[in-house]
Amino acid sequence: MTFTNNNRTNMIKSLKQEQYDVLVIGGGITGAGIALDASMRGLKTALIDMQDFAAGTSSRSTKLVHGGLRYLKQFEVKMVAEVGKERAIVYENGPHVTTPEWMLLPFHEGGTFGPLSTSFGLRVYDFLAGVKRSERRKMFSAEQTLQKEPLIKKDGLKGGGYYVEYRTDDARLTLEVMKKAVEKGALCLNYVKADGFTYDNGKVTGIQAVDQLTKESMTISATKVINASGPWVDEVRKKDGSENGKHLRLTKGVHIVIDQSVFPLHQAVYFDTPDKRMVFAIPREGKAYVGTTDTFYNSDPIRPDVTAEDKAYLLEAIRFMFPEVNVGEGDIESSWSGVRPLIYEDGKDPSEISRKDEIWEAESGLLTIAGGKLTGYRKMAETIVDLVTKRLKEEKGIMYSASETKHLPISGGDVGGSANFKSFVKAKTAVGVSKGFTEEEAAKIVHMYGSNAEKVFAYKKESPLPAVLNAQLLYAIEEEMAYTPADFFIRRTGALLFDIETVLTYKQPVIDQLAEHFNWSAEEKVAHTAELEAEIAACS
Repeated sequence: MTFTNNNRTNMIKSLKQEQYDVLVIGGGITGAGIALDASMRGLKTALIDMQDFAAGTSSRSTKLVHGGLRYLKQFEVKMVAEVGKERAIVYENGPHVTTPEWMLLPFHEGGTFGPLSTSFGLRVYDFLAGVKRSERRKMFSAEQTLQKEPLIKKDGLKGGGYYVEYRTDDARLTLEVMKKAVEKGALCLNYVKADGFTYDNGKVTGIQAVDQLTKESMTISATKVINASGPWVDEVRKKDGSENGKHLRLTKGVHIVIDQSVFPLHQAVYFDTPDKRMVFAIPREGKAYVGTTDTFYNSDPIRPDVTAEDKAYLLEAIRFMFPEVNVGEGDIESSWSGVRPLIYEDGKDPSEISRKDEIWEAESGLLTIAGGKLTGYRKMAETIVDLVTKRLKEEKGIMYSASETKHLPISGGDVGGSANFKSFVKAKTAVGVSKGFTEEEAAKIVHMYGSNAEKVFAYKKESPLPAVLNAQLLYAIEEEMAYTPADFFIRRTGALLFDIETVLTYKQPVIDQLAEHFNWSAEEKVAHTAELEAEIAACS
């Protein structure tokens, strides 16, 4: 199957007619990882999502593939070791969507971290995570810390730690993993909702589903069904009657974006808040984004709100650590909010609940994977597919290979490894220039799409849209299953979060082009326009 809306009718036909070894419910990073791992082992795999791919938590994170330094404080040593090692794997397999980012950890008199605890913690972190020599921690004096970021609060400053995290585009990471799964034989389709299960002698044999675009119902048959629906895993389990024992506790995380003309941050900082939590401030594309909050959340996870209290909390955190920066609510250009699907632990505050993942196996055979972190998606997928292959061996005597994803470049990741990425960008930028893009435009495309850049270059056409935006739009439609303007502006490009002016300027021609391509009715065009306007309002 190809990863294009043009093939949607045939994909629906296949979902109705084929018998799958594995059906994954949920198109976030965990589901994408499972689809890739399963298809690599030769399992006939399908994946569906009721929304767009990555529309839930996987496009609403802090956009870091990080090892969870703060979890050392909670003595979650095994998790720190595992996800720490996974950071480097995620980076190596997709250098175009993951970038090393040196992080400054300042410590002040009376703060969460001190010189000894920071030095020891970062040293243990380096050891557990297997950090390569060039990225191991450094310790700075107060003067050296201010040289790295002069905006940091000087009062009580004792020094700083310096260590590497990995910045990512979470939605694009999810898409690139999904596209690789499709390349390896998986059928992955957005806007198809799991509505119930089918059974034989009490065992799940597939699902009842509804195409959200046509409202057509269908039955999808599968030997094993995996519930990887993130914040919705309990809702899916209810449909199976298997919601008992452990369950989720959702917490909300909010981030705000401020232009660097107002907040001239040039160094990523991980810092104390007045209430002794830790928050990130990260420079990106001429902006600085700050987050995250951590509060319990009990409402609809589809579009979690950003409250005045959320904004005030983060603005106060900025003023606390960067007292020379004069920021107010009017300086917030955009924001985003997501929910963490954490496993419930009685009596714990939001920040104290473990981020570990677990697999739950129902009597019906439904497998659910819950909890976890973006960083650990590949290992989580490997673990649950190991269980699937174990069950298939027990039940049918079929043997499958071990996971093969550890050293597998994701889509766009065939760049010769991270060490070669800079020279790859240079060479492919020259190709883009030869196709009529400026050097800046071509370099932007190569950085974002990696080894798929030449496919994007091929979509250069005359248009009322800027050259890069038009090529991105056509590529998103033809090769990334984008269907709505929100799909494009949020998850295919990130423009709604980091380039709101482009969205406001060009939203109408983008909507018009999508409407023409997909032959939307007047009602559909109104609905998709309203969805984008709601997203713009939610992030403003």
